[in-house]
Amino acid sequence: MSGDSDCTRTSPSAGSPSDNEFLPDQPKYVCSLSPDLITKAREELQEKPEWRLRDVQALRDMVCKDYPSLGTCLDDAFLLRFLRARKFDYDRALQLLVNYHTCRRSWPEVFNNLKPSAIKPVLESGFVTVLPRLDPEGRHVVCIRPDRWTPSNYPITENIRAIYLTLEKLIQSEETQVNGIVILADYKGVSLSKASHFGPFVAKKVIGILQDGFPIRIKAVNIINEPRIFKGIFAIIKPFLKEKIANRFFLHGCDLNSLHQNIPPVILPEEYGGTSGKLDISAWNELLLASEEDFLHDFSQLVLPCDSSPPDMLVSGDADEKQCDDSLRGMKPQLYYCY
Repeated sequence: MSGDSDCTRTSPSAGSPSDNEFLPDQPKYVCSLSPDLITKAREELQEKPEWRLRDVQALRDMVCKDYPSLGTCLDDAFLLRFLRARKFDYDRALQLLVNYHTCRRSWPEVFNNLKPSAIKPVLESGFVTVLPRLDPEGRHVVCIRPDRWTPSNYPITENIRAIYLTLEKLIQSEETQVNGIVILADYKGVSLSKASHFGPFVAKKVIGILQDGFPIRIKAVNIINEPRIFKGIFAIIKPFLKEKIANRFFLHGCDLNSLHQNIPPVILPEEYGGTSGKLDISAWNELLLASEEDFLHDFSQLVLPCDSSPPDMLVSGDADEKQCDDSLRGMKPQLYYCY
């Protein structure tokens, strides 16, 4: 089915009742936000409940008019993620949606066959998990531990796949759409050889997704146990970061008291000076693996028609890769110096 027919089917023009006759039943959006979060969304995201569905319809109409072959899901709940992530600015929400699809289609190593069962070894390693308790702002804490990755077992792209699926699962919650998330990255034991896998080309791809290609609000990135080499890693990352995101990085070193100023001990595991017991990865792994069918259904709606390609590509292919390779050669001396 072409993108044009999909838009005609899911988003008819106002005042064309004949089109409505052919519309299938669509999932009816029901807001699950608490009164407090509705107020927060109004104040921080400019979300007005009385205009919410009107705003969703406006974004849907823009997709159908400007990007009829995008091949995207047009459900209310799905489009709301992008409006909330861009504070209900229609144009910015539309660009984020286009970027979301562009990122998925420009990196097949990450997005082909993307499902929880395909990244089970990464989950079992404990490379990425989500702490069971929310922080005081109602945000999930995503815990990333690069030392759990053995490069000889699988490439770095498998770790990126696991992080992406974790974010996809989290963003299904309207509470997360409003509150955002916090990242806790433990760089204990990260060596030069392991850091070398994360060059500028991979860094630009990952940061492009997190900043401009995924509808999630990253409110803080807490780095703990970072070795000297992290200065080199951050030198690779920082040129691609927007100032707002760069200012949300907090480097704590081995100072747990510093970490506890950002994430309270009551929600942290013992490994990070917390009081919530040992870090348990099993609950999150089980939740993600149990969502296999949901992911297969959701991703099946994100299909690119065979006769078209997404516009406004974030990555321009070979030239971009060459530029990043050149940058990597320039960065390697920094990595060795920091090490």
